Amino acid sequence: MRSSDGRPPPLTARRRPGSLRLRVVAWRCRFLVCALCLGVAATSTVHALRPPRAPTVGVVVAARAVPAGAALTLSDVRIARFPVGAVPDGALTDVGAAVGASAAVPLSTGSPLGPGLLASDEVRGPPGTVVATVRFADAAVAGLLSPGMHVDVLAATAEGGPGGVVARRALVLPVAHKVAEPSGLLGGRTSDDDSVPVLVAVSPDEAPALAGAAASALLSAVVVP
Repeated sequence: MRSSDGRPPPLTARRRPGSLRLRVVAWRCRFLVCALCLGVAATSTVHALRPPRAPTVGVVVAARAVPAGAALTLSDVRIARFPVGAVPDGALTDVGAAVGASAAVPLSTGSPLGPGLLASDEVRGPPGTVVATVRFADAAVAGLLSPGMHVDVLAATAEGGPGGVVARRALVLPVAHKVAEPSGLLGGRTSDDDSVPVLVAVSPDEAPALAGAAASALLSAVVVP
């Protein structure tokens, strides 16, 4: 139908279909969409290739530095997670097993607790050792030694002959309980021996020689690393 001047009527504008508009928008944002897809793919690949977490075990460790000979309290220990393959042999997994025991050696923060580091009332040395009692000729030596030290025990005859080493790198152990010695009528000790016994952990092969030297020789100690 034409107008009065003979011109055809103007064409009515048609709206683009919704699908066409989406295609246009997608085409304009194709680089952004591609980058997002690549990021998602890379993240998924990393997660897929990441090895699974190794299983862990709760191990009792020192919560702070503890000096040798000190009795452990609940505030001195805590539980730390260790990979199964990195757990030391014999490491404690129960806090209650450590509380009340004494530190056989100085403990640093985070040290796993286990055999050789703790001394219970039974007084045990590290695995493969036995505990021996030593009385040194100089009574002051016992006061200078502290748990955790390593000493060479030397034996010399009273006549002044050459001495020898009867125990090497013996570990000085803490004494869990000190027993009062019997006293005489005037409060003095009944024995003339003023030496204080020291507990040391030695190898089973050294124990007989150490016992024999204690009965017939004068014992002294040399602190070693």
